[in-house]
Amino acid sequence: MTELIRCNTWKGMAGDPVYEAYHDTEWGVPEYDSRALWEKLVLDGFQAGLSWITILRKRDAFRAAFADFDPEIVARFGEADRARLMADAGIIRSNAKIDAAIAGARIYLDMRERGEDLSDMLWGMVGGTPVQSTWTPETGTPARTPLGDEMAKALKAKGFKFCGPVIVYAFMQATGLVNDHLTTCFRHEECRAMGR
Repeated sequence: MTELIRCNTWKGMAGDPVYEAYHDTEWGVPEYDSRALWEKLVLDGFQAGLSWITILRKRDAFRAAFADFDPEIVARFGEADRARLMADAGIIRSNAKIDAAIAGARIYLDMRERGEDLSDMLWGMVGGTPVQSTWTPETGTPARTPLGDEMAKALKAKGFKFCGPVIVYAFMQATGLVNDHLTTCFRHEECRAMGR
């Protein structure tokens, strides 16, 4: 049996079945659904200052706590919901991040009301198709890029929080807006083939 060659720049992935499954099936896959993109943006915001594996292990708890990231429901969260979330040990309990998620749901709905689609906005910034990177084990991948900086600025202009350049670039990588699997990784060509 041939051993899979994965991105070797992911600290802590080797041997962790949750992390490997995420890398092998989700990370870098182009996501075009606006609601799913918003969910990932919220989760990346919660990651700020933490490792992604922490969020990944708590993702089911986040989905339960945030009504499966239904923006219609989250936008109506009030003080009781906020208190419930701050008491939920299954998620990251941060007033600022919880407030940002609730406000983000309202921004998402406001955009939709004005005829703006989050997916169209984000994919429009990369020309409608995933940016194909050519990073190697020697070069590694950057923590941020000028395109990520531009997307972060656009999201902040809409009012989204916890969307700085590093967070947004991680979001772009995760949602396939950019294919940052190393060229030696078995997923690089698979994800390349998934782009529209």
